[in-house]
Amino acid sequence: MSNHLSGETSPYLLQHAENPVNWYPWCDEAFARAKSEDKPIFLSIGYSTCHWCHVMAEESFEDAEIAEILNRSFISVKVDREERPDVDSVYMSVCQAFTGSGGWPTSIFMTAGKRPFFAGTYFPKTSRGNFVGFRELLLLIREAWKESRETLLQSADGILSALESTASPAAAESAENLLAEAMRFYRQSFDEACGGFGDAPKFPAPHNLLFLLQTYAKHGDKSALHMAEKALRQMARGGLFDHIGGGFCRYSTDRRFLVPHFEKMLYDNALLISAYCRAFELTADPFYKRIAERTAGYVLREMTAPDGGFYSAQDADSDGVEGKFYVFTPREIKEILGDTDGADFCRSYGITQEGNFDGKSIPNLLDSEDTDGKFDALLPKVYAYRQARTRLHLDDKILTAWNSLMIAALCALYRIGSDARVLQAAEAAQCFIENNLCRGDTLFVSFRNGKQSGKGFLDDYASYAFALLALYDATINDAYLDRARQITDKAVADFFDAAAGGFYLSGKENETLILRPKESYDGAMPSGNALMAYNLTRLQVLLPYCGYAPLLQKQIDFLTRAASDFPAGHAMFLCALSDSLDPPAAVTAVKGADGIGDLALALPSDTLVRVLDSPTAEYKLLDGNTAFYVCEGHACRPPVGQEEFYAEWLGKHKSLPRT
Repeated sequence: MSNHLSGETSPYLLQHAENPVNWYPWCDEAFARAKSEDKPIFLSIGYSTCHWCHVMAEESFEDAEIAEILNRSFISVKVDREERPDVDSVYMSVCQAFTGSGGWPTSIFMTAGKRPFFAGTYFPKTSRGNFVGFRELLLLIREAWKESRETLLQSADGILSALESTASPAAAESAENLLAEAMRFYRQSFDEACGGFGDAPKFPAPHNLLFLLQTYAKHGDKSALHMAEKALRQMARGGLFDHIGGGFCRYSTDRRFLVPHFEKMLYDNALLISAYCRAFELTADPFYKRIAERTAGYVLREMTAPDGGFYSAQDADSDGVEGKFYVFTPREIKEILGDTDGADFCRSYGITQEGNFDGKSIPNLLDSEDTDGKFDALLPKVYAYRQARTRLHLDDKILTAWNSLMIAALCALYRIGSDARVLQAAEAAQCFIENNLCRGDTLFVSFRNGKQSGKGFLDDYASYAFALLALYDATINDAYLDRARQITDKAVADFFDAAAGGFYLSGKENETLILRPKESYDGAMPSGNALMAYNLTRLQVLLPYCGYAPLLQKQIDFLTRAASDFPAGHAMFLCALSDSLDPPAAVTAVKGADGIGDLALALPSDTLVRVLDSPTAEYKLLDGNTAFYVCEGHACRPPVGQEEFYAEWLGKHKSLPRT
């Protein structure tokens, strides 16, 4: 049977379009029907490559008995968290308040007025161990709705009151204390033996690594560099990295980064490319550049649409089995490569008879010496063999926020490698956004099969401005800077809280929900508020006459309060905060007869550049030739010519930490 999802564009919703459950998308019709029929809403939130979403679907949503209970006594609503981050954010906070944790699938029971009274994540069909069965839960809630509804509604009122009371950040720590507290936390939680932080499961959290790398670059803190390098090396040597096809999986289920949760997300790979590029820039170690290039190669080969946009994710499962696509036996490898090469390959990549994952082996280099590309010539054969397996499900919707992070990553890779194809891919993706996900200054969340989804949220605007600034840094093309300013101004107009500071997740053109959150905490991706702080910090330097200074200060004050409880959970904001306290070097070049050279590729990535096509009263030429004005460490130097600038200033600063 078809339900109400068959006309949707979301791959996740379409996965459930033939369920016997009479699903609705999030829409007025569903809530109106719940009200008219006096039924509670069952809201299920997930995404198309979510393993446990698949499990719950197979166990419950494809089950006739469960469907009969839901269809008779509830109105069921399906939401793709990637298309509706506002719904996901609000009801994830509800789930965390009810259970102390969250995750997907998110399962919410609520009134027709969208007020939640019970929440959880995955439920098996029938009770087992500590898990209450979904069937039993449905029957209990159905009974309570009939016999003790007032108790349920009191629960809804209580949870909403609690969430509203925690909406305002506490008093702020000093800005300097936030940076020091974050470093203390990283040092205390650092896993010296295996890299990363804390125990399993371990997430890449590349924005944490970017903050550590920035701390080293600014202050020469070798402990920060050590922690970042150890994590980057272990992740790239472990099974978290796909040694056959490139790219990183979602997270590691173990402490060593050996066994991943096998889904691949665009945003993880984008942020990791940026982190590996920065590590290469600061250390000149080719290992980091190679991993960044292989990760980008995977994205450009398998995750890129013909017209330039980037797809969202690849599934963890094939043939209903997680990880089956990625694992090998020694016999398979020897059949592909021959006995001699196959044995060497297996020895290096830990492919053994006993295996490391359900009797088979995830290729990894955790117990091997660095191969330094020794097996690169053999990898295409293994890759071709693997591609003949049952293909992984591809979530082919194109998300504005995630595409923007990948654009910025490709710009970082271009700047360390000068590969024009990488920049072309970044610019093609930006054109895709302009052509398919923009209407003037209004952004949309996603695009699939010729259709846009709803109006964009804060993360879309913040991430796109971030990408445009990265494109400007890579090209010194003022068109990108002008567009970044336009998108930022639109975000300020639609999302900024002028009274209390901070940006709301939902703007003036988005639906009004039961709560209007201001997300400040970095999750798998940097928060929209943190990216806005980062963008404003750069815009204030690049466009000092556009009046961003008061707005930036208000944003920093808001996030300083928000980060006070746990500074290390706000790494992207800490990068912006550090730059506001200790501004990056800024170069203004006044273009003369001799040109400006290749500034974009020559300067360190943390240097801000402005090029003037003609002199001004403040910035003059030197005898008709280009003049370079350098400001660094709260001081500006006399102008110098091109030869002196490149020979002296650049030679001292390229890839060297400041002390």
